[in-house]
Amino acid sequence: METFLIRALQLIMSLSLLVIIHEGGHFLFARLFKTRVEKFCIFFDPWFTLFKFKPKNSETEYGVGWLPLGGYVKISGMIDESMDTEQMKQPAQPWEFRSKPAWQRLLIMTAGVLFNFLLALFIYSMILYAWGDEYVPLQKAPLGMQFNETAKSVGFRDGDILVSADGKPLLRYGGDMLSQIVDAREVTVSRNGKPVSVYIPENMMERLMADSVRFAAFRYPFVIDSMITNRPAAIAGLQLGDSITQLNGKNVSFFDFKKEMLNRQKTNSASHEITLTYIRKGIKDTITFATDSLFQIGVTPQSDTDKLLPVVKIEYGFFASIPAGVTLGINTLKGYVGNMKYLFSKEGAKQLGGFGTIGSIFPATWDWHQFWYMTAFLSIILAFMNILPIPALDGGHVLFLIYEIVTRRKPSDKFMEHAQMVGMFLLFGLLIWANFNDILRFFF
Repeated sequence: METFLIRALQLIMSLSLLVIIHEGGHFLFARLFKTRVEKFCIFFDPWFTLFKFKPKNSETEYGVGWLPLGGYVKISGMIDESMDTEQMKQPAQPWEFRSKPAWQRLLIMTAGVLFNFLLALFIYSMILYAWGDEYVPLQKAPLGMQFNETAKSVGFRDGDILVSADGKPLLRYGGDMLSQIVDAREVTVSRNGKPVSVYIPENMMERLMADSVRFAAFRYPFVIDSMITNRPAAIAGLQLGDSITQLNGKNVSFFDFKKEMLNRQKTNSASHEITLTYIRKGIKDTITFATDSLFQIGVTPQSDTDKLLPVVKIEYGFFASIPAGVTLGINTLKGYVGNMKYLFSKEGAKQLGGFGTIGSIFPATWDWHQFWYMTAFLSIILAFMNILPIPALDGGHVLFLIYEIVTRRKPSDKFMEHAQMVGMFLLFGLLIWANFNDILRFFF
């Protein structure tokens, strides 16, 4: 329950900030061009509003809705989420949206997307300034990678060190690495010190999405972090900090050790005697002992992988963090846009998620670094999704405005009403589908 509340709070805080910035962009540009804004609402407020107030001598009412699906600004003389068609039947007024030149209306409609993108760049820059950039170089991971079954089926093997994809170096673990791999036809790995080619099928991403299991993870050694007294390992003489490298003469990582011990327990191995090879202060040694419970030998492994892998940290000064943050934001946008093509596949549609999925990307414990990182990522997503040329989104309005500028013909109010209704119908259908997927994942 505590984990749920922490994630829910982070999600609400993040969405609230993104909505304020997005709608604030529309609001500021509307006021810049002397266009009246009747309402500024965080979240939607069908039937009733949780909180609202209107400052004295202000044209704008500010409020907080109860439905956290976004937010809106109600701009006079515009067909939007409010569907205020009665206003459009009245003569146009100079302060209304419809009375402004097309280029001003275009800037008002793109301002929300622009502000979200700029917010993401700013957050990324400040993250790099405050925390720097840490990563594990793929080619310096001493034990290579642990791959899922789909990756193994195309030729990857546990312990492979990722080198390049179609000749381009694979540098760091993350979404960019996966995109490089699934878009490549040949991936080069280092296996037992020798280069080996793995050929990637065209449907690799779809197969990975069907797995719903991470493509790969770093292998790291089984280092003893704590021990239980009077248990087999302690009695045999193992100590804190010992790094177990072999089990019964077979090289093992953390994953291998757990798997091997579980397999031995499941098969009721006749011999309860095990031989462990370990490294203590740079010296390798071997120890053999008997245990009644093969899996519970009385040790707990170290779980802080940052201390077990070669981490590279790059520090940024304030001015250096700005271009680095811009680069990170642009690359994040490129990666997200590049992966959108998979949304239209069968497996991609299944992977679509709603608020449950979005909430799950936040950490289970409060972590400001991860909170801001995920907020920046969501700001990128919000900017891109809103600029799509779908009626009811900013991109739909932009599409019609570009048509008006090119043809010098404004779409009729009736057309805009119907387009708004169709767009809202599509968006609500997508929203229902995404959250239905969340429900299926939760119960099944």
